[in-house]
Amino acid sequence: MAAVAALTVSACGKGGISGGGGDTNFITGNNGIDTVPAGKRAAVPDLSGKTVDGRSLDVADYRGKVVVLNVWGSWCGPCREEAKYFAQVSKRYEGKGVQFVGINTRDASTIPALAFEKARGITYPSLYDPTGRLMLRFKKGTLNPQLVPSTLIIDRHGRIAARALEPLDDTTLLKMVKPVLAEK
Repeated sequence: MAAVAALTVSACGKGGISGGGGDTNFITGNNGIDTVPAGKRAAVPDLSGKTVDGRSLDVADYRGKVVVLNVWGSWCGPCREEAKYFAQVSKRYEGKGVQFVGINTRDASTIPALAFEKARGITYPSLYDPTGRLMLRFKKGTLNPQLVPSTLIIDRHGRIAARALEPLDDTTLLKMVKPVLAEK
């Protein structure tokens, strides 16, 4: 029973400050947000597949835009908490060089994922990743999504600029997006 409780807490909750040991080039910020200087960023891995509504999506198609990548599950309480902020900010930044993409994970079918998006006004696409395989594509020692929810900011060149391992509000989300959007 204790093992199940520990797994549940680690699978969906507030993240901490990343470790990783060695020279990871991470700059640890406040509130569990990590950033990497532009010249030290790692490329995002191949993130492609079917969305929760059955369409094909490849995150690489958004090169030239800042991508906000949010890992979520319909079963995750903190994901429900932050979803309204992601919906608001995605609408506010539509057409301004920012693309939001979700990765829905650990939902056994797309039915709860689609209901989650509809109930929370999520209009951007989400890759459907029930087994977490997309999350495993990130290299060790990079800013990678380690918890649900996790949010990554990917720069215009397809490199990982920032990561949060906790639910975000609109203010914190914008503090992550704006500096990367301002980069030339």
